[in-house]
Amino acid sequence: MPSNFTPLKDHDTPIKVLFTGYLITVGIGYLFALIQILLTHGMADGKFGLSVDDIVYSYYGNRSGTVVEQKLNGSMKDNASEQQRFEIMQWVRDGADIDDYKDNGIEKIIQERCVMCHNKEASGIPNFNDFAQLKALTVQDEGSTFASLTRGSHIHMFGISFIFMFVGLIFSFAETTSVKYKCIAIGMPYAFLIADIVSWWLTKFFPMFAWLVILAGMGMGVSFMFMWVTSILEMWLYKPVFVDGIGFHYQRWKADFTASSHKERVSKLLAVTVGVFERLKRIIAMLAEKFLKDKVDK
Repeated sequence: MPSNFTPLKDHDTPIKVLFTGYLITVGIGYLFALIQILLTHGMADGKFGLSVDDIVYSYYGNRSGTVVEQKLNGSMKDNASEQQRFEIMQWVRDGADIDDYKDNGIEKIIQERCVMCHNKEASGIPNFNDFAQLKALTVQDEGSTFASLTRGSHIHMFGISFIFMFVGLIFSFAETTSVKYKCIAIGMPYAFLIADIVSWWLTKFFPMFAWLVILAGMGMGVSFMFMWVTSILEMWLYKPVFVDGIGFHYQRWKADFTASSHKERVSKLLAVTVGVFERLKRIIAMLAEKFLKDKVDK
């Protein structure tokens, strides 16, 4: 059946430059988003790297301490010295009294270390020039507030859906992926986006759903990467990848596999699986031999 669209490789160069510029820009933006997650949510437990505990602390909260203490031991740990953090936490545990705030030098520490970011010009974070807002953070850490979840939900729903709409539109011109799998790849990000937002709210009440946050984020990332890579390769490297390279062998294998009977398919899958394991075994053996040889030489 002839295609009723122009494949990516056959678009005029200006269109391909337009598509590529957009993909590269959102790709870099996606990378910075991942870095931002690592530096915010990923530091919720005080350790670098995203974990289930980070997600739980971010949305459900760490009910064993106050917000200020959790932040000073987590993502804000490097913003003050150990002594300064100790003094602030001691003030919090003593009741966070406004008189002690001024008399014990806590106000000076806050002004020096925190107000540079936590001020009235900052959007979405407390203004520490207002004692009432600081005081509100000296209570038990209950994670994200309903206001912040609502704000984050609608921003992500609107913003990310637009990103995936244009990435999916570009990917829809791909010809190396069947219509069935194109529909799956284009629809996946939206399903995972909804699951991601819903999982925030579920984790707010039930910390066990923190796993869903991670899985939904991974699903979005995988679908984005698949569409991004396929689109770039088809526009600029179609012949070396899909005609002369691995793509050709994959397409031929897929055609043979589709034309085979059920029994033959199972046999081919087993043969491919065995072949992959044999290659992996040889690679591991070679690496082990090299490692042992280097160790003996030393």
